[in-house]
Amino acid sequence: MNLSIVIPNYNGENLLRKNLPLVLQAVKEYRKGFVEIIIPDDPSTDQSHQVIKEFIESIHDKNIVGKTIENKDKKQSGFANNVNRGVTLAKGDIIILLNTDVIPHKDFLSSLLRRFDDEKVFAVGCVDESVEDEKVILRGRGIGKWERGFLMHGNGSLDKDTTLWVAGGSGAFRKKIWDKLHGLDQLYNPFYWEDIDLSYRALKSGYKTYIEKESIVRHEHEKGAIKTRFNKTTIKRIAYRNQFIFVWKNITQTSLLLSHFGWLPYHLIKALLSRDWSLLVGFYFALVKLPLILTSRERAKKFFIVTDLQVITQYSL
Repeated sequence: MNLSIVIPNYNGENLLRKNLPLVLQAVKEYRKGFVEIIIPDDPSTDQSHQVIKEFIESIHDKNIVGKTIENKDKKQSGFANNVNRGVTLAKGDIIILLNTDVIPHKDFLSSLLRRFDDEKVFAVGCVDESVEDEKVILRGRGIGKWERGFLMHGNGSLDKDTTLWVAGGSGAFRKKIWDKLHGLDQLYNPFYWEDIDLSYRALKSGYKTYIEKESIVRHEHEKGAIKTRFNKTTIKRIAYRNQFIFVWKNITQTSLLLSHFGWLPYHLIKALLSRDWSLLVGFYFALVKLPLILTSRERAKKFFIVTDLQVITQYSL
């Protein structure tokens, strides 16, 4: 089984210097196929390009190759675009996505990959040792519920191995299904919800997603590009916008659509009265994208064979 490890970068010079050698160390023992380490670079303004170049030149293993691809067009930036750009170079059977702020444990691959013996498995997530406020919290399993017209997502306990989504910062994906589903949707750029969207589409298309408790990575969220490059107001606005996009694109069950549009006036009026401008601005920017959302919706619907409630009910605990 050949592997393509995709590490999207944006101004991650320091993280790359620290973490790329650790990624290389973690994959050196893999001998069941070749390994690519692909580092797509959004328009970074630091020394990322040089660090990536030096790293690729430092790989002296006939089983491992380094690749990079640069984006010089700011209009084409964003997490989804950057990951998809890296995947265009991928030759592996399995794509492994790692953020620049993720450090894999040395033995994270073997347990992660064994799930793919089942051809219906689309994606398998790692357990994150998530560093938050200098504390380490184990995360990785996603759950969701339908509430007041929206899919509300959260972290589930690790006593089960099923997950509503596999995180785009620390997970493995079967490339032939990735290609079939057209990968991450750029509607969600610059970040958030794109990995939930992809996993949800896969589940509605009859595929499976898991969390592998024995595959562990350390995730230093506070050092990532989102927290260091965007303010809280911008992050909140984008999260709201993408929450609307997700529903309008993916929810096809009539009862849930009626629920969403029935609750919509309540949410908008409440936001207006409480001066939650982030929600209102997020709604507006989602509305601007409506033609693109509807086009993406029609493309996704072609593969759906499972209802929304079947998916949400299965992954609600």
